[in-house]
Amino acid sequence: MDHHLVFSGRFRRVAPGLALVIVLLAITVSGAAASGSASERDLDVAGAPIQPAPVDPSLEKALSQISSARIQHTIETLVGFYTRSTLSSMETDLPKGEGVTAAADWIAGELNRYSAACGGCLEVKRDTFTEPPQSGPHARIVRPTTITNVYAVLRGTDPAQARRVILVTGHYDSRNTDVMDDHGAAPGANDDASGVAVSLECARVLSKLKFPATLVFATVAGEEQGLNGSAHLAKLAKDEGWQIEGVLNNDIVGGNTTPGDKFQDKSAVRVFSEGIPATATPEEVRRLVMLGYDSDSPSRELARAVTDVARTYDATPEATAIHPVLEFRLDRFLRGGDHYSFNKEGFAAVRFTEWREDFNHQHQNVRTENGVEYGDLLKFVDFHYVARVSRINAATLATLAAAPPAPVNVVVVTSNLDNNSTLRWSAGEGAPAGTKYEVLWRPLSAPNWQRLTRDGIQAPGSTGGEYSVTLPISKDNAIFGVRAVDAAGHASLAVVPMPVR
Repeated sequence: MDHHLVFSGRFRRVAPGLALVIVLLAITVSGAAASGSASERDLDVAGAPIQPAPVDPSLEKALSQISSARIQHTIETLVGFYTRSTLSSMETDLPKGEGVTAAADWIAGELNRYSAACGGCLEVKRDTFTEPPQSGPHARIVRPTTITNVYAVLRGTDPAQARRVILVTGHYDSRNTDVMDDHGAAPGANDDASGVAVSLECARVLSKLKFPATLVFATVAGEEQGLNGSAHLAKLAKDEGWQIEGVLNNDIVGGNTTPGDKFQDKSAVRVFSEGIPATATPEEVRRLVMLGYDSDSPSRELARAVTDVARTYDATPEATAIHPVLEFRLDRFLRGGDHYSFNKEGFAAVRFTEWREDFNHQHQNVRTENGVEYGDLLKFVDFHYVARVSRINAATLATLAAAPPAPVNVVVVTSNLDNNSTLRWSAGEGAPAGTKYEVLWRPLSAPNWQRLTRDGIQAPGSTGGEYSVTLPISKDNAIFGVRAVDAAGHASLAVVPMPVR
């Protein structure tokens, strides 16, 4: 542990024993500093502590337009479809205006309305497919079933970067106690009309801005039947060559308002992320564990980026700030989410979920038993909380879409036994002129980046795009990362270096 002793002001009367302790402590600390103790550790001799990035005025203006009233309207409308069971897409006897297909039509209409408001800036699309019957005793789709994902694309304005994609999603299907019930009431206010509201609100406010990279605002179905919609969309993205840099999945972000729940924390939202990529081979897993990179997957760096952005845009016009809590786990016990569909295709993806869930208000028939009210009802959603989660999502989407592409070929040189660290990297494809690079580091035991330097320099003799920096920090004591930054302070995801000799 580091010890720092600072004296200020005057001592008036001090008990003799206490005075002796203070003198001895001062001598001890002074002697330790003189002998090169941990108070002068190499981790701190370069760079500076990480500080929040500057606020982007145009983004802050857009964020100020996020509206809890609009979010309430979205969630109320989705609840009004009575059931949004994915299986209801195959039923013909539902009353007009009910069911998952009616919900999909309404979502598409909202996205088209946002597009009209920005002069046709959004490409509104439907990803419709037929999910084949599942087999086994726990099958949740027993006949061919039509599933539709609805999404809108805000194309990047820079031809060199427009293939880069950052995506936000929530699932618009719902369920009650019986996952096979395609007619019964399944309001799904929190699970997951709240996440759909985040995606739609991000589309509404960010469609008024332009970014070098592309944003996709998605809503998917089939989540409750086995992540079917997101799996199809993720595979579509892979097959079509989308360069997805990050997926923000919002599922159960309603800030449950059950009366008497003393432990709900409205100032926090959990951000779950995988540690080792789902697509890693056994050899890659072995190497990542050996290097101590089991907490530095692209998804984990995406989660860290969320916390960085939140520190910059931590004020809200409606209520207190909300802070993301890094959850170093793929998801909650016994549950799964749409982010994992994207992980399995090799994309970085995280899940946002409220701090404390009430399971009486998830996957339950609407009823009251023994004085306990069950069902995922509108009354248990905090619209201001959803608005604050929307703000973090929108800020993260915009920051990553505005940032230059992340560096590539990032390595740390390990050819010599020494106490320095030399890092090398190349500019990402399409990196614009003026792109700068930040080298980040943290102790091996720390969850978040702690310090950075902006001393990334072009390598001697390079014709451009190749960078190198040597820091007086032992590579054995730190984990490093490199990220690209533009002149306004928009930063890419960090990339950890692989060792080379």
